Amino acid sequence: MAAKKKSKKSAPKTVTLPPRSKVKVGDTWDLSSLYADDKAWEKDFAKLEKKEKGYDKFRGTLAADAKSLAACLKYDLAVDKLGEPLGTYAFLKTTEDQAEDEGQRRIARFHSVASKLGQAASYIAPEIQAISAKRLKELLDEKPMKPYRLMIERMTRYKKHTLSKKEERLLAMQSEMSQAAGKAFRQLLDADMKFGVVKNEKGQSVELSNSTFGEFLNSPDRKVRKTAFQQYYQQFKGHENTLAATLSGSIQRDVYYAKVRGYDSALGKALYADNIPHSVYDNLIDSVHKKFPAIYKYIDLRRRKMKLRDLHQYDTYVPILSDLKTKHTWDQAVDTIMDSLIPLGNEYCSVLEKGLRGRWCDRYANAGKQSGAFSCGSFDADPYILMNYKPEVLDDVFTLTHEAGHSMHSHYSAGHQPYQYYNYTIFVAEVASTFNEQLLSQHLQENASSDLERAYLINRDIDAIRGTIIRQTMFAEFEKISHAMCEAGEPLTVKSMSDAYCALLEQYFGPGFAIDEELGLECFRIPHFYRAFYVYKYATGLSAAIALSKRVLNGGEKELNDYLNFLKGGCSKYPLDLLRDAGVDMEQPEPVDTALAHFESLVDQLDELL
Repeated sequence: MAAKKKSKKSAPKTVTLPPRSKVKVGDTWDLSSLYADDKAWEKDFAKLEKKEKGYDKFRGTLAADAKSLAACLKYDLAVDKLGEPLGTYAFLKTTEDQAEDEGQRRIARFHSVASKLGQAASYIAPEIQAISAKRLKELLDEKPMKPYRLMIERMTRYKKHTLSKKEERLLAMQSEMSQAAGKAFRQLLDADMKFGVVKNEKGQSVELSNSTFGEFLNSPDRKVRKTAFQQYYQQFKGHENTLAATLSGSIQRDVYYAKVRGYDSALGKALYADNIPHSVYDNLIDSVHKKFPAIYKYIDLRRRKMKLRDLHQYDTYVPILSDLKTKHTWDQAVDTIMDSLIPLGNEYCSVLEKGLRGRWCDRYANAGKQSGAFSCGSFDADPYILMNYKPEVLDDVFTLTHEAGHSMHSHYSAGHQPYQYYNYTIFVAEVASTFNEQLLSQHLQENASSDLERAYLINRDIDAIRGTIIRQTMFAEFEKISHAMCEAGEPLTVKSMSDAYCALLEQYFGPGFAIDEELGLECFRIPHFYRAFYVYKYATGLSAAIALSKRVLNGGEKELNDYLNFLKGGCSKYPLDLLRDAGVDMEQPEPVDTALAHFESLVDQLDELL
């Protein structure tokens, strides 16, 4: 009699990201509104390459008459408009698979030509700025200059920070080189650093990556969170000197350009473009500092409700009610988002729904795909959205409506402004995105099926404010400190930067927060630090969005139209003026103070519900 075979318990399957070629077409974006294929891109790229010589005919003619000046500006805008979809397509293709060689070659070719065009056009601003105020006023009063008047006013505002034609050309020639630190960081982070696999709470071995790291931090199993955290940061520890060198190089670049152009600081240079006073930046930091007790109270509340002796960073992302499961398929997420946005009217909702159910979005993670999420709009094409969507992560539903806010901002601005005034600044962009998040949060809380579900959503709201206002303000303060260190001649090393960052962690999270040794390396993994003084706009944006969403929800047709007109405004006014027209004054501390008071109120509500 044959012996019975013992059944073997099958091991959990290893979950890995699929290669790009295996992703369903319907789950990817359709870039045909930019170019039908790579051949069509090549055709326009060949046209762009020939535009460099066209700048020569305008040199020395800009003060002659309004017709000559207008012709030059028209040509420059036409070149820019031709280049925009080329650059957008090249960039989006690289994000699909960062290790794919052809995409890297394509974008490098584009940047090379863009740099040459920048050099060819570098005489325009100095030549215009050399025109006397009297003569320039005469030119601007003539009919051909009407479409360009605001452009010229903004350009001449930079007169004191503009160098000679020869010096401007030299700076333009540095454009590709100046991006080296950021490019090296992205390649290291997204392509070269490998984090291995981690077993999740289901016993599955899942590839740890930049896109799945957040999923692990949302695990209800603390061992999973801790393992993922430590294993992830092992790679940063192993590359800490390289990462410190790239971040230092980026900061040195910022300081160099600020000094060369005569700004008081790198921060001053960053604020100048949007005409933002230093007080807006400083008031934000001061307002958050004043609310440290409320932040510490929430940290302690989280620790108590999670029944932990010490709260670590890897304990701050999982919902306190981690046993309350949520899952939204892509279509369910779109359903929920569209229901929440009904207050914005039929036109807004119909356009957005078609895009989200169609192919504006690249939906899910694949091997080599850029981590995170973004919206990338352009003047004549669809406003695309990159996601690494995970149905089990509620934050990804909020991320989708966030990026949808950006995309609809692009849609409205491109539809209501000429090319030269459609491209809104980041300062106002973060209002449109977080406004959508506020409406989604309100909708979900109103439709919660129980107090526990409501507590779960309030917890999420608290963490959103903590992540977007408080954490981003901490990042903003780190940027201010690290740039000031460089400006003072202090060396930017692994130790000096991580020490500065750890000091902020202690300030912002208080005595009840355990700072792991690895956490000091967090400053080396934030991509936004390579785009200096960007992150504070998340904090001011959410503060404005909280005020404006309440205004629209509690108001009528006027309040809605004020907001929609804000979306249509592009960059036709400075950001603070656009926001004033919409109904909020960001030069005053009240919007940030109000948002933080809302945070404190939510903490009290959560404490009561739990």
